[in-house]
Amino acid sequence: MVSPAPAGGRGPRRVVFAAGSVLVVIGVVLHVPSYWMTRDDHFAMAGMGMSPAMTTGMVLIVLGLGAAAWSLLPTWQRTAARGSGPRATRYAALDDAGFTRAHRALVTVLSVALVVDTMKPASLGFAVPGMRAEYGLDAGEAALLPLVAIAGTIVGSLLWGRIADVYGRRSTILLSALMYVATSICGFMPSYGWNLAMCALMGMAAGGMLPTVYSLMSESVPARRRGWIMVAQSGFGAAAGYLVASGCSTLLVPHYSWRALWLLGLPTGLLLVVLRRWIPESPRFLIESGRQEEAARVMARYGIRAVPGAGSGPAEASTDRRSGTVDGPGVGAEAEQRRFSHLLSARYRVQTWVIVLFGVSWGIVNWGFITFLPSFLTSAGAGTRAGNLLFISSALAVPATFIAAALYARWSSRKAMCLYAALTALVLVGYAVLRPERHGHGGTMVVLTALLLIASGGMAALLAPYATEVYPTALRATGSGVAAAGTKAGGLFGPLLLGSAPRLEGLALVSAVPLVAAGLVLWRHGTETRGTPLLEATVPGRPVGVVRTRSGT
Repeated sequence: MVSPAPAGGRGPRRVVFAAGSVLVVIGVVLHVPSYWMTRDDHFAMAGMGMSPAMTTGMVLIVLGLGAAAWSLLPTWQRTAARGSGPRATRYAALDDAGFTRAHRALVTVLSVALVVDTMKPASLGFAVPGMRAEYGLDAGEAALLPLVAIAGTIVGSLLWGRIADVYGRRSTILLSALMYVATSICGFMPSYGWNLAMCALMGMAAGGMLPTVYSLMSESVPARRRGWIMVAQSGFGAAAGYLVASGCSTLLVPHYSWRALWLLGLPTGLLLVVLRRWIPESPRFLIESGRQEEAARVMARYGIRAVPGAGSGPAEASTDRRSGTVDGPGVGAEAEQRRFSHLLSARYRVQTWVIVLFGVSWGIVNWGFITFLPSFLTSAGAGTRAGNLLFISSALAVPATFIAAALYARWSSRKAMCLYAALTALVLVGYAVLRPERHGHGGTMVVLTALLLIASGGMAALLAPYATEVYPTALRATGSGVAAAGTKAGGLFGPLLLGSAPRLEGLALVSAVPLVAAGLVLWRHGTETRGTPLLEATVPGRPVGVVRTRSGT
């Protein structure tokens, strides 16, 4: 039987986390009356003032987030333990472990987290047409919304990735989920300025979830299954998130306006908070942090038991390619390797820039092209059919993610990434040549959009595990955050591309150019990660052997 992890901490901290969560929910609910009173005007709130209840709700949300954040931070004693005690545990045992029910529960919950996370930015394209109509925005003003939201995700990816490497993966995921709940009030904001501010915060929450989820997955799943599970999970999360966003647009927007897309943050964020019981902390992070007892408890859930005194003695500083263990010179070196600047050291500089370029090229396509597809379809006369067309395309793209997973795990990680970059560029050229936005070409639009979501979704699915496999545990979430920030940074070029290439075919061709460049650079300088263990940084100490147990299988 799978034992759930403690919910939000132990003792008083658990109570504080629960109280903070309740305050956040109450703060959001206090905004509902102002929204509902506009139902006769199709929930148009433009021009309304902030009611006292809404102001009170915002105060409660801030207090609740602060309380929850405090409850999730490690205690002073836990933080002080970092770098102390033996840390020569054989990480290979984690890679060789069986795939237990605890693993399956973790994969399921984190897959839900990815779908929820992807819904947020994917909803932008479906919300923009309604916002333009309600607030009377021109194209330039409307473009500020995705620009601000994307800027928020960049900050969130960098900031939360770093926090996850310092304070832990689980705490970061839970706080991001609560921020989803809090920022759902974006759907209640009466002015466009307030919408921009709330969407920036929503972007910060979304940006923090992705790198943390991928880091936790890579550090918890056995090596034999890690590659294909992470790629399939990443691709499924991206495709299914877009599918859910387009489906919600079709079902909810006609009845509850575009604002309903932001209000979904309340139930989806709460869902992740409820499922936290099946999200244990990363055992590799705990070992790296010197929290050996906690690591042993988590490893026991996965059917692994630590046995002190087993194994060989300390080795000189070296890299063991078979076990994936790097024996470092000591705690001082470990602290040095935790710095953000270490990503640009001689050891990681090339791979960091390869990852950033690949992410930016994908971000240009996703944020500069796919995000504006609903607007192009609406302008071309598709009307409400735009959401239906994209919903069908998203549904067709979901099962194809398993092809990318098989190629990554069985063929080559580097070559698979290059292949999907080339395929994405080819589909964009197809948009320019076939002009599917014209009237009477709905079938062509569905096929091309499905192919684009398959190809670009494959790029995103492959980049996520690749970024976690080229950095050690001390930098894994930070490096994954840089990769995620790169994907969002491409979105900053979206409004610029839309201004320079206002027609669909021009935007498609402009978006294809960086893809070709990224594919060539990756082919030349990328690292092959298929079949290699995760990099780890350990210091000499009394080694700890590990054995598998039948518990939890």
